[in-house]
Amino acid sequence: MKYWFITGISSGLGRAIAQSVIEKGDFVIGTFRNQIQVEEFNVQYKNKAFAVLLDVTNEEHIESCISKVISEFGRIDVLVNNAGIGFVGAIEETSLQEVKEIFDANFFGTLKVTQTVLPFMRKEKRGNIIQISSHGGIKAFAGFGIYNASKFAVEGFSEALAQEVAPLGIKVSLVEPGPFRTKFAGNGLGQAQNIIADYTETAGLFRTKLKSVDGKQEGDPIKAAEAIINLVYSENPSLRLPLGKVALMTIGMKLESVKSDLETNRDIAKNTVFP
Repeated sequence: MKYWFITGISSGLGRAIAQSVIEKGDFVIGTFRNQIQVEEFNVQYKNKAFAVLLDVTNEEHIESCISKVISEFGRIDVLVNNAGIGFVGAIEETSLQEVKEIFDANFFGTLKVTQTVLPFMRKEKRGNIIQISSHGGIKAFAGFGIYNASKFAVEGFSEALAQEVAPLGIKVSLVEPGPFRTKFAGNGLGQAQNIIADYTETAGLFRTKLKSVDGKQEGDPIKAAEAIINLVYSENPSLRLPLGKVALMTIGMKLESVKSDLETNRDIAKNTVFP
């Protein structure tokens, strides 16, 4: 039996992962930001799972929470960094304060939780770290740039981390979902407060499109959860796991774009070195 530490299990993909892991017979330690939800979860899943209160934007809270979890349960076999927030708005429309809030939740919170769990995994010489990224962590979209930037950052440090910890028996994977039927595009979606009319046909169009698909997304969270569990239990989990047909399409588009630019500028690149 594995012990899973999953952040942000109140809804969406985090909730689906937690439920699927419990049904499999593994033990879930899940986090909420609301004490009432913590108490309700602990009554419902007594002896099968345990909920804790955690704000991933609070560094001290992360340290104390994980310390208590290790003290209580002795180990964390699988870390799933799922907690995060969505945000739409053109780059110029977005204030620095809004940017900081997105990065605190999506990047710095993920980074700090990872750093705090790593010493315990290093001691055991084993463990899986699952970073919930996005197809938007590979390809950027007009109107999604700040969210994209936060997920690009998660992709960057996690790719390096995977190389650093592989010799220590720790495996890192980036999960890159496309649109899934969660509350991501609903009321919880953050938006830039400043709206600039010149971006109506770019960022504005994306904002409208994203809201219009709420509840109609192609992705099934339960199937995604099952894919993640299978990834953890595989002998050699891949670094990246795209989920959904849209993710396959958009990531494929990005790879083709990068390849095209690489070939177009190959001779220029070669000519910028000392003879």
